[in-house]
Amino acid sequence: MSTLEAHEAVAEHKIPRVHFLNATHTVKSWLLTMDHKRVGLLYLVSITFFFLIGGTFASMIRLELATPQADLLEADQYNTAFTMHGIVMIFFFLIPSIPAVFGNFVLPLMIGAKDVAFPKLNLASWYLFIFGGTFGILTTLLGGVDTGWTFYTPFSSTYSNGNVILAAAAAFVAGFSSILTGLNFMVTIHKMRAPGLTWFKMPLFVWGMYSTSLLMVLGTPVIAITLVLLMVERGLHIGIFDPSLGGDPVLFQHLFWFYSHPAVYIMILPGMGVVSEVIGAFCRKRVFGYEFIAMSSVSIAVLGFFVWGHHLFISGQSIYVGMVFSFITMLVAVPSAIKVFNWMATIYKGSVAYDAPMLYALAFIGLFSIGGLTGVILALMGLDIHMHDTYFVVAHFHYVMVGGAVTAFMAALHFWWPKITGRIYPEPWARLAAFLIFVGFNLTFFPQFIVGYLGMPRRYHVYPEEWQLLNVMSSAGATILALSFAMPAIYLLWSLKNGKVAGPNPWRATGLEWTLSSPPPEHNFPKTPIVEEEAYDYSKVIYNPVAEEEVEELEHA
Repeated sequence: MSTLEAHEAVAEHKIPRVHFLNATHTVKSWLLTMDHKRVGLLYLVSITFFFLIGGTFASMIRLELATPQADLLEADQYNTAFTMHGIVMIFFFLIPSIPAVFGNFVLPLMIGAKDVAFPKLNLASWYLFIFGGTFGILTTLLGGVDTGWTFYTPFSSTYSNGNVILAAAAAFVAGFSSILTGLNFMVTIHKMRAPGLTWFKMPLFVWGMYSTSLLMVLGTPVIAITLVLLMVERGLHIGIFDPSLGGDPVLFQHLFWFYSHPAVYIMILPGMGVVSEVIGAFCRKRVFGYEFIAMSSVSIAVLGFFVWGHHLFISGQSIYVGMVFSFITMLVAVPSAIKVFNWMATIYKGSVAYDAPMLYALAFIGLFSIGGLTGVILALMGLDIHMHDTYFVVAHFHYVMVGGAVTAFMAALHFWWPKITGRIYPEPWARLAAFLIFVGFNLTFFPQFIVGYLGMPRRYHVYPEEWQLLNVMSSAGATILALSFAMPAIYLLWSLKNGKVAGPNPWRATGLEWTLSSPPPEHNFPKTPIVEEEAYDYSKVIYNPVAEEEVEELEHA
């Protein structure tokens, strides 16, 4: 019997009459809300919309690559498709996904705060995100941009026929949203923790969000300035990156990757925090090596700023500088490995319940590990020179981003959905969707490791026939993946009206957010809680009036 089934068997719950969702009903109350929980839901609706757009472009790419010839898209159209897929998915889904949605919703609840430190700034960050997203949609409607999501110069600044300035402006504005969110979270964590909630009593998700916020605040201004310089060069023809105007294109690569590799950790660190929460809850154990996992998040954030040069092994960079970047890249794998080993130690001899959030967490561990190990392979100069700009890199990147960040997002969505809505989704359907997403993902991207190793370059839509079988497998997997992602959308929406009432703590988890009703009240805590227990102390979980022994009997029935 699962954790949820045991819980449902012993407890009857009611949704509170007044909560944050129904405290006010007007559209204006949502668009001008100061409630961090509502802002989180505004982000959830927004990023879901952009996920659909990015997924549409991905479908076009995979349909085109099912055959060796250019059957569906011309060269310029294909360039536009993979560029818009990258820009939308990275800047408008992955970066804001967990931080903006679940960071906003649960972080203040986790630390016993009534809201974030700057509620108005929080709402402003969402409006900036929507403003930037509007630029992105306009870019798409006007024909898109064909530079690749990296905007490499001098092609983007001089030769591209696409809407480069509009696309760069979209990413620029979205960047400011990211900066404001990070600043807000850092101040909230520093200044608004409940009495007794010391740094080493904080949930690991809060540690992940703090480390992510550091990256947002320190790294995002660099890409913002870089995009402004790109727009200035393209609009005014001032030589900054174009060598024909006296500029240096490698300078753009340094500036771009100084932010964009830390951006990988902006996408993955919050996911690691989610996995820590889920594994603790579904193994009924204190997370093994809590302090090591907490400090490894900070270590990843710091070291992440010193690895950007591994993207420039073939860009004329000194071989000795390349060796330094190669070493630091392999070094950053150490704190990631610490997390994985400690998660596995937590699972070992734990009372594991294989509910949907746990399945997504296990998928994260497996897929992120493959993505991380192949990243170490690409950190070796001798290998990277041969595999640079092949589909091996595409597969590695997606194992980290989709296999890591997206599966963690799905884990978070299923874990906190009962807290957000007060209702439970149908667990069998959720488990099936998790399984199909795992299968579809591996069928999509593992063949790309092979075809990349064989030499297929990325960004090409015409290729030799001997690579067709692997590309057909990849396109078939993408079809399964697309259908699998549609399933949660259906059963989660269904659960809003028909799902069973969840109660305050359906997972019997620790943490202050689970002491509140589901959905939570408008202003969170009636009085400020005082924290006395260590994080993840499952020996003292009180979730309903039923005796613990009765629940244990039901679990083993």
